[in-house]
Amino acid sequence: MKFEVKVLEIIKRTHDAKSFRFPRPESFDYKPGQYILVSLTVEGSMVTKPLSISSSPTDKNYIEFTKKLTGHPFSNVLDNMKIGDSAVISGPSGKMTFEGEYKKVVLLSGGIGITPMMSICKYCTDMHIDSNIVLIYSNKTENDLAFKTEFEEMMHSNSNLKIVYTLTRASESWTGLRERISNKLIINEVPDYMERRFYICGPPDMVNSMEETLASMNIPKEMVKKESLVGY
Repeated sequence: MKFEVKVLEIIKRTHDAKSFRFPRPESFDYKPGQYILVSLTVEGSMVTKPLSISSSPTDKNYIEFTKKLTGHPFSNVLDNMKIGDSAVISGPSGKMTFEGEYKKVVLLSGGIGITPMMSICKYCTDMHIDSNIVLIYSNKTENDLAFKTEFEEMMHSNSNLKIVYTLTRASESWTGLRERISNKLIINEVPDYMERRFYICGPPDMVNSMEETLASMNIPKEMVKKESLVGY
């Protein structure tokens, strides 16, 4: 499906990431974890980028994507967008989806790779799905944590959701984990990891690293779904 819509709302998520909400056409259906193609006029030409959907299918009135603003031309157009500006959206696409098919899952996210995980967690919370979900969310600093308030609220209302934050360049006041996602971290936080399906989303280097880590833990490839954010 392809449609042109105007921005309803813009939400600053971190110092360099924003969410953009658009009216959701009644006929637009998608699964949590999927992405859309967003087309904008950049320096006189139409440019299209794949962006993960950060809203949940349970959000009936809008569709949201969240983008790290990298200073590149496409990001600059987004950063300068105002309410009422237009974008062309097509989709949905992507197979890294979850609607409660498995009883136990682990979501591994790096940076703005949190966007499809947000969609999955909100969907499962809103739908009262009884799958047990552990989200391990890695960032550099506290200022890079997107959706932290939303995740904390979801954990309060969803006893099946556990969120583990880990930072590689945390401030002295940070009381959480201070390391990259590793086999040791996964084993400590998810002792029953061999019983779970794994989902990975983040920059390509992070996704590749996580694939290698899971392989070293004897997790079969067919138990892993992934999405790389090229040019995120």
